[in-house]
Amino acid sequence: QVQLKEYGGGSVQAGGSLTLSCKASERSFNSYSMGWFRQVPGKEREFVAAISRVEMIGTERLYADSAKGRFTLGRDNAQNSMYLQMKNLEPGDTAIYYCAARPGSPRYTAADYTTWGQGTQVTVAS
Repeated sequence: QVQLKEYGGGSVQAGGSLTLSCKASERSFNSYSMGWFRQVPGKEREFVAAISRVEMIGTERLYADSAKGRFTLGRDNAQNSMYLQMKNLEPGDTAIYYCAARPGSPRYTAADYTTWGQGTQVTVAS
């Protein structure tokens, strides 16, 4: 089963930018739709963005309303990786960000994803 690892978390001032990466352990990554979720203590895991698997005709991207216009999601298939470019970050974006994979089409719900990374912390100071 593919394994996922996130990179790129850290601390930034409000208005700043960060790019998160998620690297998969094997080429079968290209057969999975991928997503980013985030979670803060005491709250449920929240959808951020998702992208369709490589084999689909036409790339489908989904974004949470909070991410639209600020976050950009893409895949680097040669590197078995996915990235999330985050701009104009706000204190409300502070969370642990998780990478996830699922067979089939991208979905908004965490329970639809079968494989998860361990997460990376993003902290946005006001």
